[in-house]
Amino acid sequence: MPKTTDNIADTLNLGNLSSIIDDALRSLHITGSVLLRESYASHWAIAIPDALTLRSMLKAEQTMSVVAFHLVEFGHCSLQSANGDNIVIKAGEMVICFGGESHQLVRGKPDQVQQIETLLAGGPNIQRPNIETGSEGASLLCGVFLLQHTMLNPLFNALPSVMHSKLTRSGELHNLSGVSRLMAEEIDREPKAGSYVVERLLEVLCAEAVRAHIELVPHHETNWLRGIKDPIINQAIAAIHSKPGEDWSVQRMASDLAMSPSRFAARFSESVGDSPMAYTTKWRMNLACRALINSKFSIDQIANDVGYESQTAFSRAFKKHVGVSPAFWRNQQRQVA
Repeated sequence: MPKTTDNIADTLNLGNLSSIIDDALRSLHITGSVLLRESYASHWAIAIPDALTLRSMLKAEQTMSVVAFHLVEFGHCSLQSANGDNIVIKAGEMVICFGGESHQLVRGKPDQVQQIETLLAGGPNIQRPNIETGSEGASLLCGVFLLQHTMLNPLFNALPSVMHSKLTRSGELHNLSGVSRLMAEEIDREPKAGSYVVERLLEVLCAEAVRAHIELVPHHETNWLRGIKDPIINQAIAAIHSKPGEDWSVQRMASDLAMSPSRFAARFSESVGDSPMAYTTKWRMNLACRALINSKFSIDQIANDVGYESQTAFSRAFKKHVGVSPAFWRNQQRQVA
């Protein structure tokens, strides 16, 4: 019987979806650190610098992206960013600043803005609640997620500059409320000695927040998150990720999905924002970047593993997307690591 699109169930394969998300998350090698857990009386404000300044301040490796997050345990406040965002964060909600812009957490109209650098250096919280100030304005848990290999990572590039999540929202893909509760309990139990467990829970917290966000992505948006939720494109992306070194072509992908090449290419581009082959190349370059850092394989071997028969073709594609040759990039990354 000839293949037709009628043979494809137009329902999302959750197994494929979870596998694609896990693959992209795993490649980021997420770690994390709690910076502050404080209460503040109205009126108050805390200033957080941009991602590059945070990375320098925390002495993180230059290959890492430092992403600030803020979880409101009690009360509420507003996040006001350098690019004009003004987001109200209520108790049981968190924001993750993937865009890396400097921002302030604000409640009311404070006379002073506290710098997070001062607080981390042991400076006093001048806006701590006391008998005179009365009730708390908010109680915050603030920290950072440290991400690696964000360049050409389709998941990271599709995330919003500021991601706003409700911890109590349930969903098929995540258990955000359970993870955040466990983390708070662990910090309460062992605020100093429990760092290992807290660090692992921070990794899961970031992953669960991302998975929760994916469930809410509007169908009309054109980006990778929409693509992986499309029941047809989902299958193509899963195949590319599982076998990046295969001899992929639009014709082959379309045939595997019982579609015409033109219909498949149009649907892929409309969903993801890249053509099928452009996406395949970017994913291969992401894998190559990781292999150049994390393995001792020769450039020829890495080129072959990600689907290139010649080092020349691989180097040309790599330089187009990364800006430098594979050999130069490998040496550069090893020097800064």
